[in-house]
Amino acid sequence: MIPVAEFKQFTEQQPALKVLKPWWDVLAEYLTVAMLMIGVFGCTLQVTQDKIICLPSHEPQENSSEAPCQQLLPRGVSEQMGGLREVRGLKNNLDLQQYSFINQLCYETALHWYAKYFPYLVVIHTLIFMVCTSFWFKFPGTSSKIEHFISILGKCFDSPWTTRALSEVSGENNKGPTTGRATVAVAATAGPGKAGEGEKEKVLAEPEKVVTEPPAVTLLDKKEGEQAKALFEKVKKFRVHVEEGDILYTMYIRQTVLKVCKFLAILVYNLVYVEKISFLVACRVETSEVTGYASFCCNHTKAHLFSKLAFCYISFVCVYGLTCLYTLYWLFHRPLKEYSFRSVREETGMGDIPDVKNDFAFMLHLIDQYDSLYSKRFAVFLSEVSESRLKQLNLNHEWTPEKLRQKLQRNARGRLELALCMLPGLPDTVFELSELEALRLEAICDITFPPGLSQLVHLQELSLLHSPARLPFSSQIFLRDRLKVIRVKCEELREVPLWVFGLRGLEELHLEGLFPPELARAATLESLRELKQLKVLSLRSNASKVPASVTDVAGHLQRLSLHNDGARLLALNSLKKLAVLRELELVACGLERIPHAIFSLGALQELDLKDNHLRSIEEILSFQHCRKLVTLRLWHNQIAYVPEHVRKLRSLEQLYLSHNKLETLPSQLGMCSGLRLLDVSHNGLCSLPPELGLLQNLQHLALSYNALEALPDELFFCRKLRTLLLDYNHLSQLSPQVGALRALSRLELKGNRLEGLPEELGNCGGLKKAGLLVEDTLYEGLPAEVREKMEEE
Repeated sequence: MIPVAEFKQFTEQQPALKVLKPWWDVLAEYLTVAMLMIGVFGCTLQVTQDKIICLPSHEPQENSSEAPCQQLLPRGVSEQMGGLREVRGLKNNLDLQQYSFINQLCYETALHWYAKYFPYLVVIHTLIFMVCTSFWFKFPGTSSKIEHFISILGKCFDSPWTTRALSEVSGENNKGPTTGRATVAVAATAGPGKAGEGEKEKVLAEPEKVVTEPPAVTLLDKKEGEQAKALFEKVKKFRVHVEEGDILYTMYIRQTVLKVCKFLAILVYNLVYVEKISFLVACRVETSEVTGYASFCCNHTKAHLFSKLAFCYISFVCVYGLTCLYTLYWLFHRPLKEYSFRSVREETGMGDIPDVKNDFAFMLHLIDQYDSLYSKRFAVFLSEVSESRLKQLNLNHEWTPEKLRQKLQRNARGRLELALCMLPGLPDTVFELSELEALRLEAICDITFPPGLSQLVHLQELSLLHSPARLPFSSQIFLRDRLKVIRVKCEELREVPLWVFGLRGLEELHLEGLFPPELARAATLESLRELKQLKVLSLRSNASKVPASVTDVAGHLQRLSLHNDGARLLALNSLKKLAVLRELELVACGLERIPHAIFSLGALQELDLKDNHLRSIEEILSFQHCRKLVTLRLWHNQIAYVPEHVRKLRSLEQLYLSHNKLETLPSQLGMCSGLRLLDVSHNGLCSLPPELGLLQNLQHLALSYNALEALPDELFFCRKLRTLLLDYNHLSQLSPQVGALRALSRLELKGNRLEGLPEELGNCGGLKKAGLLVEDTLYEGLPAEVREKMEEE
């Protein structure tokens, strides 16, 4: 006997796969089990019992044309008895071996093939049905996607985050003003900074209410949060992978069409041949010489049972076929390669849940036939809003207020600053630091400032470096008059948030980003008219002209910085309107000449033209119109000489000419009597004019990295000199007159050809060992009393 367990391998599947079996597949599975039982039962009877029993026919030879079993047809008993005659010839009592031989021979030759193989056909057809039903669960191209989907689906369904996210949405939808308890729950769930100040105080005043809330709104622990975060990443990657093709949908259609074709073929030939199963079978075989008879009347012992099993089998096949036809109707009457979460979006309020397509959509349609709750809970992990909430929750777990306070530092302006870099979001706990004065956010994506921003009552400075931020209207009102300094750095200037240009209390605005190629020539910037108190504007971009909107703040702008990263700045006429401008920086703007528009700035005090292409500065004479100019930075250019009329700049106090190509300095430079700082380092100077000794107010002189071989003695007439940088020149000696520089506190002499230091250095009362940068051997060569004096505190 064949045990049914042997067929288990054909239908054995993972229990989790049942979620992808709609009701018609489940019904078809039970029908195949029933049909398999019919086949197995028939096969068992075939093997264990006699197939056919034959008796010799006593009809004479001349009546051999008649069917051997006609005499056994229903007639009167007397007629049958009267028709019997005694057989003459061979003996009529056959032995057992002859009967077995005749039975086998007649079974093979006289019995119809359908009657012989009916149970085997049932088993074979049923196994084919089973294979067709489960083939897509086994095929490598589809099984991997199905198993991955089932694995993710189960984790999403059981994840605590799914329950929490749906509970939060449900709580938000059902929240009413009269339900104090619900208000407390939502405030606790939203986390620090999410709720309003009044709700936050209520939570702190009644913490026991939070504890007694249902588990759906309790906080997740860190491990559960990390698991949910990993699930979001898996769902994203799986969606991208599965939506690329429709192999699952195609495979399901093919196996369904194959089952329908198989059903039609089975139904047709079974209806045709089922009547071939008869109880009596006439058998004519040439066995006269062996048995003495050529005609036999045989009894198919299982014919009656097989006929009943056949009708049952046909009935099951018909029901099975109807399920297959319904499956085809379901497959083609609606677009199964598209799936809309519209109802889920309306029910949960998560409006950003995307619709899906191809195999992803098809599997979700199958899931809905099992239980639509699966797709609803799965949709939570397709929502970016849900993901951002989870990230926020994990951030709040990781960045506690105590940890954030440890990162507080004083910045260059003396403000208490918190700097956060490369975080997945902005922790709500930041807004619990009410003492915060400056907030620096770098490489943090999709920041949305919550209402809790209003708790930062001392916030004056905000930096958003590659950190796009959205600011609700209520927060805009809060920051509008409080924020004094803001820095925004992004890829393109059009990404700068519009709310930045509405901060009417802003005093400093620093923008960094590129104009798109099509807008670089126009250099259009948002209107600055609302910035009534703006004093400092810094713009680092690739503009080809000064933005026209700069004139919106011409009446009160005091400092303008344009850093063009090497892109040539062509039009600067807008600068003429900046009547009160005090400081101007035009850095890396590709300038070859000093722009004439600068000479119209009567209030200008500082000018920086660093890192341009200046070769000649003949226009320097026009700076006499800028009567308040005290600082001129012409460093990092290609200037080969300084014109003589530099003497006109008598009010100039600081002159930076480092990193140029100067070989000499004009003697007229000594007539700039107000000069306090002169930097001509990193040039090719071989000598200095003696007239430099006329600079009686000079306090800082930088001559490093030149080719000076000697210093004029007149240089040491600059009695107020505090810093003298002479390192990396070709000096062979230092004049003893250096002792006249009593105010000298810093002297750098490294990288020269000095053989010794004059002992007159001891007369420089302000010079200490820390301020003297020289080789150790030269320092040790000083007299001991000089060294002791320098080493005194």
